Amino acid sequence: MRIRIRHEIKGRIRFSTQKKKMTAREADMLLFYINSLKNVTSAKVYDRTGDGVVCYTGSRQEIIEKLVAFSFEDKELLEKVPKNTGRELMDQYKEKLVTKLAIHFLCKIFLPSPAAKARAVIQSFRFIKEGLKCICRRKLEVPVLDAAAIGVSIIRGDFNTASSVMLLLSVGEILEEWTHKKSVADLARSMSLNVEKVWRLEGDTEILTDIRSIKEQDVICVHMGNMIPLDGIVTEGEAMVNQASLTGEGIPVKKEEGAYVYAGTAVEEGELKIQVKQSAGSTRYEKIVSMIEDSEKLKSSVEGKAAHLADRLVPYSFMGTVLTYALTRNVTKALSILMVDFSCALKLSMPIVVLAAMRECQEHQITVKGGKFLEAVAEAETVVFDKTGTFTKAQPTVADVVTFGGKDRNDMLRLAACLEEHFPHSIANAVVAQAKKEGLAHEEMHSKVDYVVAHGISSQVNEDKVVIGSYHFVFEDEKCRIPEGEKDKFEKLPTEYSHLYLAVSGELAAVICIEDPLREEAKNIVPALKAAGIRKVVMMTGDSAHTARAIAKKTGVDQFYAEVLPEDKASFIEKEKAKGRKVIMVGDGINDSPALSAADAGIAVSGGAQLAREISDITISGEDLHQLVILKKVGNGMMKRIHRNYRFVIGFNGGLIFLGLAGILANGTSAFLHNMSTLGITLESMTNMLDKGKNK
Repeated sequence: MRIRIRHEIKGRIRFSTQKKKMTAREADMLLFYINSLKNVTSAKVYDRTGDGVVCYTGSRQEIIEKLVAFSFEDKELLEKVPKNTGRELMDQYKEKLVTKLAIHFLCKIFLPSPAAKARAVIQSFRFIKEGLKCICRRKLEVPVLDAAAIGVSIIRGDFNTASSVMLLLSVGEILEEWTHKKSVADLARSMSLNVEKVWRLEGDTEILTDIRSIKEQDVICVHMGNMIPLDGIVTEGEAMVNQASLTGEGIPVKKEEGAYVYAGTAVEEGELKIQVKQSAGSTRYEKIVSMIEDSEKLKSSVEGKAAHLADRLVPYSFMGTVLTYALTRNVTKALSILMVDFSCALKLSMPIVVLAAMRECQEHQITVKGGKFLEAVAEAETVVFDKTGTFTKAQPTVADVVTFGGKDRNDMLRLAACLEEHFPHSIANAVVAQAKKEGLAHEEMHSKVDYVVAHGISSQVNEDKVVIGSYHFVFEDEKCRIPEGEKDKFEKLPTEYSHLYLAVSGELAAVICIEDPLREEAKNIVPALKAAGIRKVVMMTGDSAHTARAIAKKTGVDQFYAEVLPEDKASFIEKEKAKGRKVIMVGDGINDSPALSAADAGIAVSGGAQLAREISDITISGEDLHQLVILKKVGNGMMKRIHRNYRFVIGFNGGLIFLGLAGILANGTSAFLHNMSTLGITLESMTNMLDKGKNK
């Protein structure tokens, strides 16, 4: 690609391409390429002018060479570029808005008076029609008020007021639709699948395969706790599948042979063999968009109250108009109430505040699946943390492998990795990563793998039963024993680590010591959450008491509970809710799923189990726990702005009505100020809740 440098300062280059104008897809392709370059800190591409801006560190010459090496004809690169980036949507609504305003003012300047009046009358038909529809349904709602205000203005010959009211209503509709669709698109992109590998079935063997290699009619295997990556038909197996991501319904559905399953749903119990029907999974984004738009999850209670209050105020506006005319016989004063209503601003601004808050969360890599969950975060008093992958780093490491019964260390680590890779969790990932690091490759040598939530894994290897998991699972549930003469060795296991127990044929074979270091920010997160409004911070873990106590002491939580089962976490949350407290649950594992479901707002760490992410109401990237503080502050800011909007709408519009009744403001001026205030509060509602640079 040939480029021309337009402007340059150290670390920043503005350039133009040979294209005078790019398509949205071409602009996305160039932006994706630039952002993938080493040492690029930020970039922008302007499709309308064919220009780009790149900020970088390091060698200027290297950046220029990389830009020149780019080609719009690179099909391999094009396949990697995400679809539905939102650029096309932004361009579409910018054009809509500019066109609407340009046509209005051009007509006002150049159109002869009779033609302008005729245009206003024709435009009014749409609003009057919507008002009549409400009346036919025997409802007095906002469209009736809009229709009355526009209709009366036209009847009185005040075409300028009618035209201005219609313009502002139309602009408001465009802005609301634009913000809504952008927020929905942002959410849908963040919730789309990010699956790279799947288990493909070849004969009786499962092979870990790149998802792009999967073709229609291939058979894949999905184990408990994992997401179904592709649409298909169940050929074997039985499972309870959580379809909340597509239907909004959290109750799992039973799927067995012959049933159709959808990409993005998650297997809660059991496992399935699926014949792939849509290898690209291309419909996933559209399904999520439909789910978000249709789901009541998108509505917070304050949004519902605003819409309900807006419609309830309409009859009072009409009553005030009639009463004023009856008392004063002054049409102008009576119309001052009709021209100004509370409902328009209430109904328009509240949903936009919620969607703007959800969009702002997305900017901080926080995905919120519905407005009501942000409201719950704002009102929450109690936060419950799982330990592993939340307070501790999401990528624990294997510190040591202690073998028993004369077993070979490498063989035991290889066997553990072979079992654990089927059920990805932070500790399982650590075992698999250590085996890979040591070059301990393995073949699938076991039969069916059974996962017992919060306990461990059981399988059959060469006619030997193999189990791996917690102390409770291995020694109490499975009744495994310590090899004779090695009890002393067992008791001297290092206590500073978490332990994963591996037993073969009922006898302990190895203990894998897991080092799960505390996150750097974990020591500061509790006071930061309390400063943001949280009163009680609790840690609950299935780990041993000594490990839990050490973490609790370092983090400063109010309470901690060790060696708890999944149902214990959920039970604690239900008890807190029974006391009238809103509860947030933060976790990352399959065993956290019941608690995530029970909480008013379940927050999953994106690096954890797919089932936890699917069931959760909110997902954080997990790179920094301060995302939780940002989430709380955004939620608080959302509620603060909503209450401020209520006060402003009632106060400002009440003042306009008073000034109209007093004869100080003309009807046209009242209508103009009312609609401008509505537009202003809507635009202000779109802005971020937090000041940039003050997020922590």
